[in-house]
Amino acid sequence: MTKIQRVKDYLLQQFRIKDLGEYALDIYMSQRTYALDILQDTGLTGACPDKFPMEQYLKLTPDDGELLKDPVKYRRLMGRLIYLTVTRPDIAFLIRTLSQYIQDPHKPHWDAAIQVLKYIKGSPGQGLLLPSENNLTLTAYCDSD
Repeated sequence: MTKIQRVKDYLLQQFRIKDLGEYALDIYMSQRTYALDILQDTGLTGACPDKFPMEQYLKLTPDDGELLKDPVKYRRLMGRLIYLTVTRPDIAFLIRTLSQYIQDPHKPHWDAAIQVLKYIKGSPGQGLLLPSENNLTLTAYCDSD
């Protein structure tokens, strides 16, 4: 048995992967179960998924709306969402923005976090693909807005 075959056998035992042939080992990183756990803990498993993680012209400020009675719930959610951004860079900016209000969260901050969760519900298994054949070229896109 070759070293490569031993590595493949070990990875097959530890993870759910596909053997694409010799020397082709793509890695897909996803936190699907973790995302679904967050949705279950917040009671949003039955919510309608949303296509957008945040309203386009939403302006959040430190003192908008009513102060949350239980800020610990918001802080815990932000911590979990920060961890989720490891494999979900599509929500990283939003979570960074929402985490600025951890000290004194208000109702609009909570509502924006719920909107992000509804977006995650639409694609809980989204993640990162690290292809085996890569020319190490970084490609990035941005919106001029």
